[in-house]
Amino acid sequence: MRIVLTGGASGGHLTPLVVVARKIKEKRPDVEFIFIGPGGKMEQEIIGKEGIPMRNIMVGKMRRYFSFHNFVDSVKVPLGVIQCLALLLYYMPDAVFSKGGHASFPVVVVAWLYRIPIFTHESDARPGVANSMLGKLCNRIAISYAEAEKYFLSSKTVLTGTPVRDDINRGSAASAREKYNLLESKKTILVLGGSQGARSINNKILNILPELMSKYQVIHQTGQNNFEEVKHKAGELGFKAGHEGYWALPFIGDDLKDIFAVSDLVISRAGSTFISEIAANGKPSILIPLGTSANGHQSMNAFALARVGACIVLEEDNLGEHLLLKNIDDIMNDQELRDKLSTNIVSFYHPDAAEKIAEGILGMIED
Repeated sequence: MRIVLTGGASGGHLTPLVVVARKIKEKRPDVEFIFIGPGGKMEQEIIGKEGIPMRNIMVGKMRRYFSFHNFVDSVKVPLGVIQCLALLLYYMPDAVFSKGGHASFPVVVVAWLYRIPIFTHESDARPGVANSMLGKLCNRIAISYAEAEKYFLSSKTVLTGTPVRDDINRGSAASAREKYNLLESKKTILVLGGSQGARSINNKILNILPELMSKYQVIHQTGQNNFEEVKHKAGELGFKAGHEGYWALPFIGDDLKDIFAVSDLVISRAGSTFISEIAANGKPSILIPLGTSANGHQSMNAFALARVGACIVLEEDNLGEHLLLKNIDDIMNDQELRDKLSTNIVSFYHPDAAEKIAEGILGMIED
């Protein structure tokens, strides 16, 4: 059995591919996986580390707004389709599992032309441009939010939640304290700007870093591209990364479960995978949706939680340092509020998501 995995450009797309692939491997040890998508650092970090063979193609982003990049990407998309025509003809897989997004577009289109069964997963409350189009070509669709069902044909859509690693909520706070030299007597804040970082969140945190460090410890995922800048600015403020309770890291890999375990508050973008990981750990959170996210999907994700009291949402366009610091202090100083946020967000954790998707892919092949 051979299955093509596709998606990419962010950890939020790639991690669920790996999680589902592991679950399928448990059920069918003879299965072979091939990843087809853009060949970036994140793909190497997550897919390559898993030992899954990778084939790189050209991909172009489909935007709803005017950009000169659209002219370049309009050439990349058909070139990517041509590459996939050859790759899928050569491999001729039994199925394609797509995480969606522009990176998966050429693969799904060609799989549909070759009549290869396609299973796609939509992470967000509102699908982006690519998945809105590709949903019509897929045999089965899994969604993370009930709100997304109206965008797809209900007869082939199932609510599964977002797959996360089985051990993501089995971390050791003691291990994190030992490795990162954290004090048990001080509360810890985890800042997640997304696997590629978020420059605006980084800057907001740096602007209030002296106030934060006077009361808390901070573990700060900066993104690979922003790491040196953040480290330099923190140093100018008198905080050397890796010392006295402040850690700036370009990307948190396998340590994430331990860092979740030791954290008292998570400040994050509102990507579905991060939300599901926060929910799995039952952590109080402040979500700052990416203002330029496709179709406003991060805002919809965040407000789906906020409506049931599962998080605090701060909108990026109106986010001042004083407002951010006030919300941090309000949560940290109010045990009742922390308990409420922790309890309510757990409902967004679907521990059987990977199992359901793996069964759906295998069932689709066997039909």
